[in-house]
Amino acid sequence: MEQKIVKIGSAELAAKLYGAFDANMKLVEAAFAVTVHNRPDVSGYGEVLTVSGSTPEGVDAAARAIETLARMGERSETLAEQTVLYVINMVRDGREGELEAFDENCICVTAKGKPIKPKTVGQQKYIESIRNNTIVLGTGPAGTGKTFLAVAMAVKALRDKKVSRIILTRPAIEAGEKLGYLPGDLQSKIDPYLRPLYDALFEMMGPENYQRNVEKQIIEVAPLAYMRGRTLDDAFIILDEAQNATFEQMKMFLTRLGNNSKAVVTGDLTQTDLPGGQVSGLWSAVKILDGIEGISIHQFTERDVVRHKLVQKIILAYDKYEKENQNKDKGGHTYRRKNY
Repeated sequence: MEQKIVKIGSAELAAKLYGAFDANMKLVEAAFAVTVHNRPDVSGYGEVLTVSGSTPEGVDAAARAIETLARMGERSETLAEQTVLYVINMVRDGREGELEAFDENCICVTAKGKPIKPKTVGQQKYIESIRNNTIVLGTGPAGTGKTFLAVAMAVKALRDKKVSRIILTRPAIEAGEKLGYLPGDLQSKIDPYLRPLYDALFEMMGPENYQRNVEKQIIEVAPLAYMRGRTLDDAFIILDEAQNATFEQMKMFLTRLGNNSKAVVTGDLTQTDLPGGQVSGLWSAVKILDGIEGISIHQFTERDVVRHKLVQKIILAYDKYEKENQNKDKGGHTYRRKNY
């Protein structure tokens, strides 16, 4: 039987590591086929965790995961299940050292005082891309924080007076058929399409502060069609759900960029809703703009999903299904995927 000792700074931190009903430590034990026991350190240091298992590789990996989680626990109020699973996967890949790079990297603080930080290495690299480039194309599955982190960076830029306004936009792809049937004026009709952007801004700034900035035209949330013919200077511009922008719309948006402005384009290339088999403008932009200085293309993966753990499993299941059924539908007929 192999064993390794891990010293934890306090009983409170040990309790955080274990989680409610020892749920966190059970995940570590199951992942690396080990058992973990804790006891007070007789030297007064805090708590001592003994990791035991049948293989030195499993014991060493479990100890590294616990040490990494302990460092993260010292800087956060809780250790969520998703965080524990992410650390386990990083340790399995021998990449836990990368996690230290973003432990203290707070982007901004919400209206309720909650710090916004990247939760995965992919998110950290996305933030760095936004800091260091004029245009960033962020693609990847749902739940990876593409829009939320972009809004956080926009709010930070506004607070730091690096820009004078924030412009958030989305293509209202259903407008041609469904928009007219909704009640109310034009603003009421387009609000459902822009709701995710409102939600992110409300959390960052608070509803009252957000409303004041809208009235002062410091913040603008509008459909993509409203961007035509404009030059956007001194602004942080976010195009969300860009997989639903056409080739022409994407070119139009990217050429709106003015002096002292930054643009972030986000979307999931597997979820385009464009009619008639049209090619996604985001897909084209990723191909056309790759390698241009000042433009960064960041690809999130399922490992960057920070929503419920089932979201990650759902994404993987759909990816597997699409690969297995790429050329056939349920009836055995030829199946053609959309051009993403």
